[in-house]
Amino acid sequence: MRTRYGISPWIDTFPRSRRPDHPRFRGEFATDIVIVGGGLTGCATAYACAVAGLKPVLVEADRLGQGSSGRSAGLLLPEPGPSFRDVAARYGLRAARRIFESWRRASLDAAALIRRLKIQCGLEACEHIVVASRDDAKGLRREFEARSAAGLDCNWLSPANVRKSTALEAAGAMRLDASFTLDPYRACLGLAAAAKSRGGIFFEKSRVTKVRAGAKNVEITLEGGVIRARAVIVCTGMATAEFKPLRRHFKPREQYFVVTEPVGAAIRKQLASRDLTIADSASPPHQVRWTRDDRLLVTGATQDVTPTRKRDAVLVQRTGQLMYELLMMNPAISGLQPEYGWDASYGETADGIMYIGPHRNYPRHLFGLGGQSLSGAFLAARVLARAANGESDKHDDVFGWTR
Repeated sequence: MRTRYGISPWIDTFPRSRRPDHPRFRGEFATDIVIVGGGLTGCATAYACAVAGLKPVLVEADRLGQGSSGRSAGLLLPEPGPSFRDVAARYGLRAARRIFESWRRASLDAAALIRRLKIQCGLEACEHIVVASRDDAKGLRREFEARSAAGLDCNWLSPANVRKSTALEAAGAMRLDASFTLDPYRACLGLAAAAKSRGGIFFEKSRVTKVRAGAKNVEITLEGGVIRARAVIVCTGMATAEFKPLRRHFKPREQYFVVTEPVGAAIRKQLASRDLTIADSASPPHQVRWTRDDRLLVTGATQDVTPTRKRDAVLVQRTGQLMYELLMMNPAISGLQPEYGWDASYGETADGIMYIGPHRNYPRHLFGLGGQSLSGAFLAARVLARAANGESDKHDDVFGWTR
């Protein structure tokens, strides 16, 4: 079997005949809100704004959902990424608790919204288990104790229970609920369709070249024309060239993904059950989940962005590396081949948490930038829609630029 490199299976397996085809922007237009970026954060924000009674116009430089969102692992997790201990040490216990509780609520709210809108994206509830890596058993235990002391939902698994639940050997593990798997590309398209049904307007292949805030509105210049709005919401993952001073807040990173060929029934019996997602406490961490068609998806090998001339060779190497590391975790998969190997770029913030909200140097702007958390996309959508509607919550400051 030949591995398909550089291709996301979520996008590759979605029928081309069913992909929505939104027009390019041409001319001049006036509206309430312009959303720049058509990933999951942008589409979820468009829906949240439409529900709030605003008239959002979303512009995407390429195609909806085909950036980092449609190239993700498809995990809704109840935590932002960095450890609770690190966040608490940096911002204090109260702020850390607020951040982690908000992320858990966002994961649950996202799943509820997807079900309510009847978006067919393979949403399935699961338990998320973080197993201790060989060199970090004490560190993970301290993380569990810190979360428990703060009143966060988590449970500790003994080595015997880890083995029973995951078929892995580890000194212990932390179990989290409020976790889900899904097809992120279908989720993105479903949210866009729901926003459109409520009056949202979408344009693809419409690149923004300039954003200028005036006394009464903001003017967004695109390759095909100009849109004037009361405010602009930027959901581009990283700060783009129009916001060069903000780029220092982000470190360009890339994450790698592999999906195996289908796993036979005899091998599946020796592996973790389908209703689990597994991560480890290594640095960088691995994440493993099942797909609905009995394939394993493994994520990891996160690193700084590779120069373009080396990307193809590095992708092949990282795909082989992830398959080897998956084999070390699960010797039963010996002989299993990778069917897809791909990567996704994102902007890593200094503390690992998204920036969500206004920035003092950019009037009439709101931002939802950084990280690769799908739960964070839904959290950002709610915070940004509130702010766009003039209903900001003071507790949202923990996600802002001044935290």
